[in-house]
Amino acid sequence: MEETLTSQKMAEIELLKILEKISSEIPNRILKLEGYIQKKNQKEQLEIIIFRGYSSSTTHPIEIDSEKKVIALTYITTNFKLYKAPLTETEENFIRENQNSIFFLNQKNWI
Repeated sequence: MEETLTSQKMAEIELLKILEKISSEIPNRILKLEGYIQKKNQKEQLEIIIFRGYSSSTTHPIEIDSEKKVIALTYITTNFKLYKAPLTETEENFIRENQNSIFFLNQKNWI
């Protein structure tokens, strides 16, 4: 069981690191990850924004140290949305979304 949890945590770290790297190479894109953190039988909304190679959370404190997880809590991502930067109040910036975490690991899907 502990090995599985460790594997999941490493997968989360690697996913964000890879998405940050792609983001740094395509600086006019913003990727929004939506999901939740399970706390005491309740789902707490989670939102992470990746822009120009950096992750930030609009809902939770983040870790600055690149050797650690961005979010210290265990979380589940449920949706990914790609936008053209800079953001405006209109929907013109929206490019695409996907629920599969692997979809945006392909840099071609950022264009």
